[in-house]
Amino acid sequence: MTASENMTTDYDVVVAGAGPVGLFLGCELGLGGARVLVVERLTEVDETIKAGAVNIPSAVAFYRRGLLPEMAAVWEAVLERMRTFRKDGGEGDRPRVPPKFAGHFAGIMMDPDLFDGSDPLWAEVGPAAEAGLGVPQAELERILARRAAQLGVEVRRGVELTGFTADADGHSDGDGHGHAEGDADGHGVTVHILDRESGPEEIRARWLVGCDGGRSTVRKLAGFDFPGTDPEITGYQAVVEMTGTERLGAGWNTTDVGTYVHGPFPGRVLSVEFEGPPADRSAPVTAEELQASLRRVSGVPEVSITKMVTATRFTDNARQVTDYRRGRVLLAGDAAHVHSPFGGQGLNLGIGDAMNLGWKLAAVVRGRAPEALLDTYTAERHPLGAWVLDWTRAQIALMRPDRHARALRRVVTDMALTTTGTTYLVTQISGVWQRYDLPGDHPLTGRSAPDLELADGTRLGEHLHTGRALLLDLADDSELRARAEGYGGRLDILTVACPGRPDLAALFVRPDGFVAWAADGHAGGAGGKALPEALERWLGTPADNARPAA
Repeated sequence: MTASENMTTDYDVVVAGAGPVGLFLGCELGLGGARVLVVERLTEVDETIKAGAVNIPSAVAFYRRGLLPEMAAVWEAVLERMRTFRKDGGEGDRPRVPPKFAGHFAGIMMDPDLFDGSDPLWAEVGPAAEAGLGVPQAELERILARRAAQLGVEVRRGVELTGFTADADGHSDGDGHGHAEGDADGHGVTVHILDRESGPEEIRARWLVGCDGGRSTVRKLAGFDFPGTDPEITGYQAVVEMTGTERLGAGWNTTDVGTYVHGPFPGRVLSVEFEGPPADRSAPVTAEELQASLRRVSGVPEVSITKMVTATRFTDNARQVTDYRRGRVLLAGDAAHVHSPFGGQGLNLGIGDAMNLGWKLAAVVRGRAPEALLDTYTAERHPLGAWVLDWTRAQIALMRPDRHARALRRVVTDMALTTTGTTYLVTQISGVWQRYDLPGDHPLTGRSAPDLELADGTRLGEHLHTGRALLLDLADDSELRARAEGYGGRLDILTVACPGRPDLAALFVRPDGFVAWAADGHAGGAGGKALPEALERWLGTPADNARPAA
């Protein structure tokens, strides 16, 4: 392919990074009708052990896109591995069912029997609350790659983003080159990539999104501010074959040196030391390095690692960009925020970014919504990212081996092992509390929509598979429906009763499943007059010949 031919390649959005966040974002953009290219430096799915815990918002997002059954099947396979795990880390003929898992805070395990799930938030989650998903990241990537292919999203592996040049409104000159010609609307990004097989190319796109991880090339080249706190730990997570494990404690263990984890399946270990960050985090983890750390932390000198299956190194570097957008360049996932992996929040935070950004960016590139809609991306997601960073910092403070931290840890442990403490921590870990600060005074506004059981036998979440917004008319109100005319292709209108919520008259649910407007009683009356404003705010102006009645 010649250079001139390369320049004719045209996409609405180029996504850098085909991890779970980049793939899910690609799926959301494709679902919204955008032309998408996802580029990934690696030629194959990375099998390195990484995040796997899926919290409630992520499980709900996958449920709303019809992905939950496939992920649940993977989780069942993971459980089968756990059923054969014995305390010594081996596999034997005395399988045991893993205990119920409610999560942990700094390695302080929650007792599921102390959890009080009476809060209505839990009852309204729907099937996702029962999923209990722990999907290995590699398997999640495969599931999302299959969905991307079904949606016509192009994914190119073995392709590295090496630079980009944004037009005048893009605020970025990612490789120092001059500004490129604009698209039909005068704005865009020229993305420079290196294909391992065909060599360098230039690709023209209207938008670029960096989902390329904590050491994001896109973030660095675009010049995003990335403030935060420096790391103080070196951590390892691995799956290995090892001997001499009889004296290793199962699960999370705190010692005078640091923290280690053994389990919950054969060969899985984690070790954390508070001696500062590693000299070279990108260097391969060796068996000798991991073994030495595990021996120091556990105090078990006879433990020996005989084979490395997969291993990774991590720190508690905690940083977040100040704005998730600079002109035509946006960030999502670890490219926008990094932190320690404790609590399993990183993957979930990134999935939430993708779910929030995807439908908005698709609406903008398709001309259905103004560019200002993208301003809500940072406004809604940045506060949740900041919360996650502090949540992980608090765990690091409790895991330090000094006397002050250990004294505080004992106090927090006592509090955690109460019904109130367990319920608080489990709720925070789960993410079920998350909401956005949206206009409107109804209690549901800004919340993830309750998964209502409807009179026709369906649930609300099943009607979001299309990726379109939903107006749920629960009172058969023709006046309400008239106010929503002119949004064909952007809004599904469903008229159906909800016996379990007779007080609720109507809901306007955004494509990401969050409630943008709700009404009790007669929705077509005074309360319904706010619906056109909400529709226009999130879906753009209606068709000229079908503007909603005032």
